Amino acid sequence: MLQALELGEVTLVGNDTGHFQLTAGLYPERIARLVITPCEAFENFPPGLPGRTAELGIKLPPGSFLLAQALHWHALRRLPFTLGWMAKRPIPAELVDAWLRPAQTQRGVRRDLSKYVHALDKGDMLAAAERLRSFDRPELVIWASEDRVMPPSHGRCLAELLPQGRLIEIADSYTLIPLDQPGELARAIRQFIRDAS
Repeated sequence: MLQALELGEVTLVGNDTGHFQLTAGLYPERIARLVITPCEAFENFPPGLPGRTAELGIKLPPGSFLLAQALHWHALRRLPFTLGWMAKRPIPAELVDAWLRPAQTQRGVRRDLSKYVHALDKGDMLAAAERLRSFDRPELVIWASEDRVMPPSHGRCLAELLPQGRLIEIADSYTLIPLDQPGELARAIRQFIRDAS
């Protein structure tokens, strides 16, 4: 995407899915600064109980359809094996509805999701972490100290392996810091950009 849009000197901020780590490792020349928030890392791929539940459900035919339809029920969304451990407070229903609508209504989206899940390889995140060792731009790791899906130890490990890595832990949040603590996250990123400039 960075290449296609001819973007350079970007501040890349990633959350939840760890694939942005691959981008940082493959196209470091386009990235001025890197911010890593709770995401898939190392062997935690797919991540935690929700990730393993989704992987198992999607791999069973017609799993992606049934899983997407089951999440119409709001009570199911707050359970630990779905979205309950992703945010410390309930995620607004309209936001989850928007996330799920494509999988609930479009066969092509479910097909692509199934292909993606069948192609998952734990080695991808391990390779991404290894490539980050040579990333030579300013880096900040912001992790939720109470995260139940993306272990806080992974945030500490990422900060240690990055050549210029620094760690900020945010309390009273789970994986989705942008939902649980948006003000704290925004302040930390703004300060990092000021310091790194």
